[in-house]
Amino acid sequence: MLVVDNKSGFGKVLVAWYEENRRELPWRDTNDPYLIWISEIILQQTRVVQGLDYFNRFAARFPDVRSLAEAKEDEVLKYWQGLGYYSRARNLHAAARDIMQRFSGLFPVRYEDVLSLKGIGGYTAAAICSFAWNQPYAVVDGNVYRVLSRVFGIDIPIDSTEGKKFFTALAQELLLVSCPGVYNQAIMDFGAIQCVPKSPACLFCPLREKCVAFVRGEVENLPVKAGKTLVKPRYFNYFHIHYRDNVLLVQRRAKDIWQNLYEYPLIETEKDMEWPELIRTEEYRHLWEGAGEIHVVRRAGPYKHVLSHRIIYARFYEIRINVLSAGLTNCLQVSADDFEKYAVSRLISLYLEDRNR
Repeated sequence: MLVVDNKSGFGKVLVAWYEENRRELPWRDTNDPYLIWISEIILQQTRVVQGLDYFNRFAARFPDVRSLAEAKEDEVLKYWQGLGYYSRARNLHAAARDIMQRFSGLFPVRYEDVLSLKGIGGYTAAAICSFAWNQPYAVVDGNVYRVLSRVFGIDIPIDSTEGKKFFTALAQELLLVSCPGVYNQAIMDFGAIQCVPKSPACLFCPLREKCVAFVRGEVENLPVKAGKTLVKPRYFNYFHIHYRDNVLLVQRRAKDIWQNLYEYPLIETEKDMEWPELIRTEEYRHLWEGAGEIHVVRRAGPYKHVLSHRIIYARFYEIRINVLSAGLTNCLQVSADDFEKYAVSRLISLYLEDRNR
């Protein structure tokens, strides 16, 4: 690791760059901590271009803490549908209710209190407190890791305990306490626009003369990560069932992916199975016993759906039945007019988009 003494003027250069290149975003036109909070949670694991429309819709329906706290979870999840990582929405909902109870509906001002809210970590708390009240807390996200590791030549893995402590301390040391909110926005935008992961515009970078990675030709090698997350495949076999004038849905209750979202009844298998093999399984017989004649009207897949720690391979079977089997009696019977009221995963949405083309 090499860290050179090039901290002087770092913050001022970033702020000057930001004044000329800042992105115009709706949550930057407010110092309302609630709206800042919503934007930051949406932008976790979501690109700005995708998150913008979601922010506008979410903020229009839930413009303040009270409206979010008083909503039903199903509705909150429906407005979140398509963003993924649904625990973010559940945590938002729980935190809004916590604010109503502990802080009389007023968003807390103290950093420690903000940090105590469910789903809020050090980065989000620092963003809220610095953007809303100009408090001197430095943000450290993926963009910040990348900028600092390259400019100062730091090869400590950013996903290690040592790396997180080191970069947090360095970010706090570099913070411009005269304008922490603007500085934090500047370094985040700099990483998102200028110092991007692949093929950054180094020749037009105002920090290139101070940047250790640029001088040494190591830009593409930084930041360093200790190791990749093991991604496990899972195999879902969905049954899109028409019974009378309704479609059958179930709600995912287990602490698993897509918790509390709705989906079609499914059988999860240990490997990818086509229909002839699937119908010989014990799970299939248990689900369909007593259903009488089963009419398979359409088959789709396999779909490959990538999550952070899982890859889902899914097949869909659209089926019409006249008799409800014992294995399906606990399903919700939903009319076509009411289907849109139920929040479903992006995978289900993709299947329906393909089906309806």
